[in-house]
Amino acid sequence: MLDLRWIRDNPDGLDRGLERRGLQPLSAEILSLDGSHRARQTELQGHRTRRNEASREIGAAKKAGRDASALIDEVGAIKARMQALEDDCANLESQIDARLMDVPNLPAEDVPDGPDETANVELRRFGAPPAFDFEARDHVELGEALGTMDFAAASKLSGARFVVLKGVLARLERALASFMLDLHTSEFGYIEVSPPYLVRDSALYGTGQLPKFGEDLFRTTTDHWLIPTAEVPLTNLVAGEILDAGDLPLRVTALTPCFRSEAGAAGQDTRGMLRQHQFQKVELVSIVRPENSAEELERMTGAAEEVLKRLEIPYRVVVLSTGDMGFAAEKTYDIEAWLPGQDTYREISSCSNCGAFQARRMRARYRPEDRKGTDFVHTLNGSGVAVGRLLIAVLENGQRADGSVSLPEALRPYLGGLDAIRPTR
Repeated sequence: MLDLRWIRDNPDGLDRGLERRGLQPLSAEILSLDGSHRARQTELQGHRTRRNEASREIGAAKKAGRDASALIDEVGAIKARMQALEDDCANLESQIDARLMDVPNLPAEDVPDGPDETANVELRRFGAPPAFDFEARDHVELGEALGTMDFAAASKLSGARFVVLKGVLARLERALASFMLDLHTSEFGYIEVSPPYLVRDSALYGTGQLPKFGEDLFRTTTDHWLIPTAEVPLTNLVAGEILDAGDLPLRVTALTPCFRSEAGAAGQDTRGMLRQHQFQKVELVSIVRPENSAEELERMTGAAEEVLKRLEIPYRVVVLSTGDMGFAAEKTYDIEAWLPGQDTYREISSCSNCGAFQARRMRARYRPEDRKGTDFVHTLNGSGVAVGRLLIAVLENGQRADGSVSLPEALRPYLGGLDAIRPTR
């Protein structure tokens, strides 16, 4: 959520930021509502003052034996008007809050302008795509040939966009998750958390999935929501809190299933494991002081990159354009892994600096050491990384002509020394 006081002082800044995102200006609408609200508050305060004065006059008149009926009638009229004004103020405040909840974060100045992913800017690459002397197969062909990836069984159980992993691939999925958690906790200072997978409305409002993106989520009959990412419970750990400056930075990580309806992805990536209703992801969340958030984004992205470096997966890093960023982000880096089966790079991690946007929605603050009062923290989140997509990358980049798959050396301790996956039939 954006700061209303900032919008009052910087209406052109709001409209320019929205324009960079390809959206229509909103300052006039928001400030009109705000002006009406403030005018009613001013009138309400005037009536409150007069009511108090008239009440004192009534007491004085009665004490002196004078007729106070006119004053009593005046106070009655004032109270009726005050009630109407209070109702108007509450209604306007609700309208303002609802409008602000729909406004996305504004892009940082160094984010490239553009309408969509075509304007993203590549920053760097690691590794060269493997040069096979055979036609590369995608993960579906590889997994089914290995007899360990079963989409038909998953469809029978749950429908489209699900998969059943068996045997060595189920073990590989577990190994990848354990490897990432160990890396992030032992080398990058993240605290491992096991959060709930069901959350209330307030948690999703806090991180920005609600109210705009409810159709992308799964809701239960108990009015809980299945988490679309561990970003939601991890970031909301500080919701409503006032932290000491010494508590920051706070870095947490979690492996959780993620549940997404993919309502906006009809017809996209319908083959295989790239886009599913249920998948696992290791999430990274940082809560930091405002002056440290830009540096923290670089650090977080580096932690996610290290996963791919250790597993020898070729990748590139791009900075997203204003038209491709998520709702809550002010700057985002995507890490895209090379997938030989698709002959292209595909997103495997997205790391975002949300500034104070989520903190303001969650009312998450800290006490600065150098001044009185409190300030909003800055929040960051990133995939560290998506387990299913990493499994795809390991399979496709490690494939051999005979249908077997070479496994990265860094994973072998998690797989009992296994160096390759070989067809069982």
